[in-house]
Amino acid sequence: MRNIGIMAHIDAGKTTTTERILFYTGKSHRIGEVDDGEATMDWMVQEQNRGITITSAATTCFWNNMQINIIDTPGHVDFTAEVERSLRVLDGAIAIFCAVGGVEPQSETVWHQADRYHVPRIAYINKMDRIGANFLAAVEELKQKLGANPVVLQLPIGRESGFEGVIDLIKMKEIRWDPDTAGLTMNYTPVAAERIDMAEEWHEKLIDHVSSFSDEVTQLFLDGKEIPEEVINNVLRAETIQRSIVPVFTGASLRNIGVQPLLDGILKYLPEPHELPPIIGHHAKTEKEVPVELAAGGPPLGLVFKIQSDREAGSFSYIRMYSGTIRKGSIVYNINKRCRERVTRILRMHSHRAEHIDSISAGDIAVAVGLKNAQTGDTVGSEAFQILLERMVFPEPVISVAVEPKTLSDMDKLKKVLNILEHEDPTFFVKEDKDTGQIIISGMGELHLDVLVTRIIDDYNVSANVGKPQVTYRESITKTITHREKFHKVIAGKENSAEIMLKVEPLPRGTGTRFTVDMKRSDVPDNCIQAVRRGVTGSFTSGILFGYPAYDIGVILLDAVYNPNTGTEFAFEAAGAHGFDNSCRLASPVLLEPIMKLDVMVPKEYVGDVLSRLTAKGGVIINLESKATIEHVHAEASLVNMFGYSTALRSMTQGRGTFSMEFSHFAKKEDSKTR
Repeated sequence: MRNIGIMAHIDAGKTTTTERILFYTGKSHRIGEVDDGEATMDWMVQEQNRGITITSAATTCFWNNMQINIIDTPGHVDFTAEVERSLRVLDGAIAIFCAVGGVEPQSETVWHQADRYHVPRIAYINKMDRIGANFLAAVEELKQKLGANPVVLQLPIGRESGFEGVIDLIKMKEIRWDPDTAGLTMNYTPVAAERIDMAEEWHEKLIDHVSSFSDEVTQLFLDGKEIPEEVINNVLRAETIQRSIVPVFTGASLRNIGVQPLLDGILKYLPEPHELPPIIGHHAKTEKEVPVELAAGGPPLGLVFKIQSDREAGSFSYIRMYSGTIRKGSIVYNINKRCRERVTRILRMHSHRAEHIDSISAGDIAVAVGLKNAQTGDTVGSEAFQILLERMVFPEPVISVAVEPKTLSDMDKLKKVLNILEHEDPTFFVKEDKDTGQIIISGMGELHLDVLVTRIIDDYNVSANVGKPQVTYRESITKTITHREKFHKVIAGKENSAEIMLKVEPLPRGTGTRFTVDMKRSDVPDNCIQAVRRGVTGSFTSGILFGYPAYDIGVILLDAVYNPNTGTEFAFEAAGAHGFDNSCRLASPVLLEPIMKLDVMVPKEYVGDVLSRLTAKGGVIINLESKATIEHVHAEASLVNMFGYSTALRSMTQGRGTFSMEFSHFAKKEDSKTR
């Protein structure tokens, strides 16, 4: 079995490659094209209309009698949570790169996410048939930008319109695909005379790479003996699993070239679940680290990595099992929620279609139906073996819109739909403004919110008005202040009093907020100190002047005066809240706005217009990177100035420019343009 993901920058060809994999493994009988809106894995109406992947779709296929569970992840930065939760449960990944664009911005993001979860990878350089394709430049970028150690296993034969096949550097054969059979027929021929020198040079580089990890290969090479393919593949497999190398394949998926060797590479080089070290969990009560061995006969333990709502069946919980077996009809224990739930059905998913199975065992991925309380990141298992698998951490949303139903009768329906979407997507937040009564929804970017709003209106048939996007600001302070706060109130004839001294100080950008205690006296009960903590930390979310969350502020409790007759937890909590508010108002509070990291890909002839427009919007150009046919602009700009930029970029570049934008940091609002 292999649990693999396909990850890349937007438009590198993830879904196109997945469609070929499904076709060649016999899972689908025809190839669905993204451009026609018929891709199997892009099953949502919006995915077909927009031509992008929004949700990570899961499917299972078989190649050479080996089960491969595939997750096709989105490439757009707004859906980074989908990628994050998929990588968490994968044993290996295919990183797809465009032969023209090389290592693009989102490629770097997902690569580093995969590093964090220790996922072994193989690389596939796609689109060798496009104008400007440069295989060796893309391989060099793997080294320079990602710090990877690429090992080239194939060389392209020709490029652009002349791309016709690949040279297999292990077998030392040329491979061509028959276009009349949609690439099903592969023809192997000896390496042509005009390419033999280049092939031998790269074959030697491959052997040199392999010999640096194997004494056996080194000895065979020094003795002048032929090195068996099996020996080379065994070393490549071991080092790929150790993440010390990245095998590199190439092809053009749209022209059905290069996919079958990639499938062989999945089996040859990516690990089976049992080949990876045990996953480390934490005991739910003692919080001690516990290694979880992959064993079908062990106690059941699985991670819910995705929730998908189905109108008829309810909630689909995608589960990766790490230990034991869960059978349909059995009771499982949600360790995070501390509740029992019944698994009514277990499904093997093929995109949005399902096949019923009886059980799911360690190492496998499937969908459990019936878990009403489960959320992304929850661990399910048994009460006797309460081990929490690592929770996933997602970035905070930076953009919000107000949404309201057109009629009062739609209010309950809207709230129900928002609850479903919030349950599905951990980067989607819903809150009700206490002052205006408005419902505010927040997400990762304009596209993310646009997709969610479209789902609310079209998929769930809720008539709603949607406001213009609003930036999510933060508040902070610029001075260090020490402030003494006294609280005294008589409630129902009982006196409540507390006196505390707080010190508030600005912290470096990106630190977050924190509360610490640095008191010399010890006569104050711990429950009162904890009450101050609750008061202060509860105030972090309500801000200072404008009601935006507080950010990068350190609060230190220096002193507290406790009267055993009137000192209550209520009084100390209130003193903490008032003390934080009053001291921050004295500490020169400032408004912070989100600054975004921009990556713009633009044809060379339009780069001047793009740079001048970015500068006019208050953007700061960090650097300019030239590639074969395009310029890659790295810039920073405040989010508020970037609304509607995708439309402006399309009109400036006749639809040929693309950009991605992700949160970088918060900066003082009036200073953001001069950064």
